[in-house]
Amino acid sequence: MPRPPRQSELIESIYDAGLHPELWSDVIVTLNAFIGSRACGLISKDPVSKSGATHYYCGVDPLYIQLYAETYARYDPLARLPKYGEVRNIPDLVNYDEYRRGRFYQEWLRPQGSVDVANVVLEQSKSPSPMLMTVIPGRDMLDAGQRARMQFLVPHVSRALLINRAIERKQRRAIALADVVDRLNAGVILLDASCRIVHSNPAADTLLGADDVLRSVAGRLVTRSTTANSALREIFRDADEVALASAAGRKISLMSQDGSHYIAHVIALPSLLREAAAERTSAVGALFVWKAELDGHSCAGVLDRTFELTPAELRVMQSIVDVGGVPETAVALGIAETTVKTHLHRVFAKTGVSRQADLVKLAAGFSNPLVH
Repeated sequence: MPRPPRQSELIESIYDAGLHPELWSDVIVTLNAFIGSRACGLISKDPVSKSGATHYYCGVDPLYIQLYAETYARYDPLARLPKYGEVRNIPDLVNYDEYRRGRFYQEWLRPQGSVDVANVVLEQSKSPSPMLMTVIPGRDMLDAGQRARMQFLVPHVSRALLINRAIERKQRRAIALADVVDRLNAGVILLDASCRIVHSNPAADTLLGADDVLRSVAGRLVTRSTTANSALREIFRDADEVALASAAGRKISLMSQDGSHYIAHVIALPSLLREAAAERTSAVGALFVWKAELDGHSCAGVLDRTFELTPAELRVMQSIVDVGGVPETAVALGIAETTVKTHLHRVFAKTGVSRQADLVKLAAGFSNPLVH
C-alpha cells in the first residue's frame, strides 16, 4: 500500500482532480492510503431505485464492481442515504446481525474478506443520484481514525466535485453553442491577433473554399480588398479593439469577383464561442459573414414599414442589392433606366443614404443572415 500522503499533498491532488476529472482514478488510490482502508471509490446512488454506479475505485476486483451494479446495489443497506457530510457505516443504519444474514453481506461483501462498508454523501443538491465516497475498511469494522479521516476529506472532495460539475455544464453549453454556430447559413470565423483562422463553421469553410471574397493564405484570413484587409488587421490586433468594434456595431464590406456584396460583422469573445474554439484558445474575436441580399421573407416587410417604401421602390432597392447598378436593374425589371433612377432617388430620400454601396449596407443590416 502506498505511504499515507501529507495533508497538503492530498488536498492539492483533490483540487487538481476538480479541474481535471481524469485524475480521479489516481486520487482515489491516494485517498485510500490516507484513510487506511482496503478499498475506496466515488459512486452515485439513486435512493429510489436503489441502483448504483461506480465512477472511480481502487481495491475491489472489477468483477465485484460489475456484480454490484447489476445485482447487489439494491441489497446494499447503505442505499438509505444519510445526510450530506455524515460518515455512516452499516451498524449506524441497520441491525448488524440481520444484515449479516442478508444477500449483500453473504454474497458480495463476505467473499471479498470484508465485514463493513462506510459511505458519506458528497453533494448537498437535490440530485436524484448524489455522489458518495464509499470505503471498505478492511477485515474489521470502520474504526474511529478511519471515520475521522473520511470526515476530514468531505469538504475538499465535495468542492472538487462541484468544480467538476461547473466545468461540465460550461463545456455542454459550449458544445451546444458550437453545434448551433456550425448549423448557421452565415459564415462564422474565429481569428487570433494575427488574423489567423482559429475556427470556422461549415458555411465559412464554403466561402473560404471558393477562394474569392475570402481566402486562407498560410492559415491567415485574407480578403480581395486591401482596404478590408487593413480594417481586419487593425480590429483584430487584440481583444480590446475587437470589443470596441463589436460594441460600435462595426461591419466590414466585402465584394466578390462577380460584384456580389458581403457583410462581415465583428463579434467580441467570449460572447460567441471562446470555450468551443478548436484551439483553446488564441482567438481574440470573430467575424459573422453573410451575403448582402434582401430576403423577401425576412426583411422586405420590415424595410417597407420602416421607410414607407412603395412596392415599386422596394423592388428597385432589392434589384440594386441583388443585381447591381441602374442599367442592370432596368433590364432585370423590364423598365426604363429613367424610371429606375426616379425610384432610386426616392429610396435614397426615404432611407437617408446617397450611394448604392450604402444602400447595400443598409439592406444587409435589415437582412436575417440566419435564413436563406
